Amino acid sequence: MITLFGHGKTTKAIAKRYAGNCQIFDDAFTCKGEDEHGNLLLPPSFFEPEKSSVEIPSPGFPAEHPLIQKALHVTSEYDFFKEAMPFSIWISGTNGKTTTTQMCQFLLEKQGAVAGGNIGTPLAELDEKAPIWVLETSSFTFHYTKVTAPDIYLLLPIKPDHLTWHGSMEAYTDAKLSPLARMREGSVAILPKAHANVQTLAHVIAYENEHDLSETMGIDISKINFKTPFLLDAVLAMSAQKILLDTIDYERINSFKIDHYKIEEFHDKQGHLWVDDSKGTNVDATIEALKRYQNEEILLVLGGDDKGVDLQELFDFMKPLHVKIFAIGTNTERLATFAQKEGLWLSKCFVLEEAMKQIHALHTTQSVALLSPAAASLDQFKSYAHRGDRFKELALA
Repeated sequence: MITLFGHGKTTKAIAKRYAGNCQIFDDAFTCKGEDEHGNLLLPPSFFEPEKSSVEIPSPGFPAEHPLIQKALHVTSEYDFFKEAMPFSIWISGTNGKTTTTQMCQFLLEKQGAVAGGNIGTPLAELDEKAPIWVLETSSFTFHYTKVTAPDIYLLLPIKPDHLTWHGSMEAYTDAKLSPLARMREGSVAILPKAHANVQTLAHVIAYENEHDLSETMGIDISKINFKTPFLLDAVLAMSAQKILLDTIDYERINSFKIDHYKIEEFHDKQGHLWVDDSKGTNVDATIEALKRYQNEEILLVLGGDDKGVDLQELFDFMKPLHVKIFAIGTNTERLATFAQKEGLWLSKCFVLEEAMKQIHALHTTQSVALLSPAAASLDQFKSYAHRGDRFKELALA
């Protein structure tokens, strides 16, 4: 019997694959039940650790939860599927994981690569016959992974995020670096130079930025069509292709289409520029978006659940810019305190509808209206996609 903690996408996929052989514990269950595959659905109070041989939590399942504390055999989906995992490329870091994963899979598609992990397809649903798995891997998954390691590890810069969950920046960073200790000789890790001295048997390629890495890998960055922040994503993906195939395919990478909600530009009927960066859920992502428009007048929608991170770096970056802040979400008052301290213009809007009303009154063809919240969306929206869609709807109304 497989024990699953949390009734999320990852555990549901495992429950479907091992139909009738799983027991799922979730705080939402108040009495004993059964899913459509014949698996047991149980309240946490029903868990008997001595009768369980393996416990797999949903990736974001809290480490301090009583179920984790009682469990004797906690393992991640990565460790559970270790024997089934083919040659694997893991991609992590704070921002750009999804785009880098998509680009990497896109470049290796002809070689049969499939993408999964945090990107949307759980490991239980990936094709075990595929020769390459390209996995977007979160710090949550790393926290529970103790055995499995990638063949190639692409690590984007590590910036403050999920600090409430991990408890500290040090713990968050340690989680991101943890696969390196398990990597074998012959494997390759591409890391920011700040982490180049970490103990590992892997061959380490350290980089300062996309220009530095492209020079190391023999990639002509002038032939790549993407701008910051997607340029680093492209160079990392092309580096994996170079390592595996000794090939650099500029035509292929330049045909890749960036996902919605990531610095997605559009114009209204008056020719005003709007930018949906709803996936900018942390300080570093928003700074990268601001860099792109730093010479423009920026009308910035900021705020939500900031997950307990320090916002000082963001406000330091904004100080010399021509930016007006329209604060929304549960951290509105916190944002206002920072803005007042730094002498930045801010309007306390609390909700997106009010922010957009005020922006419409100020927006011209000389300004940029940017949604890049530096915060999660779940305080007021179903998801970052819901937030981005509402932004577009109000922008074009």
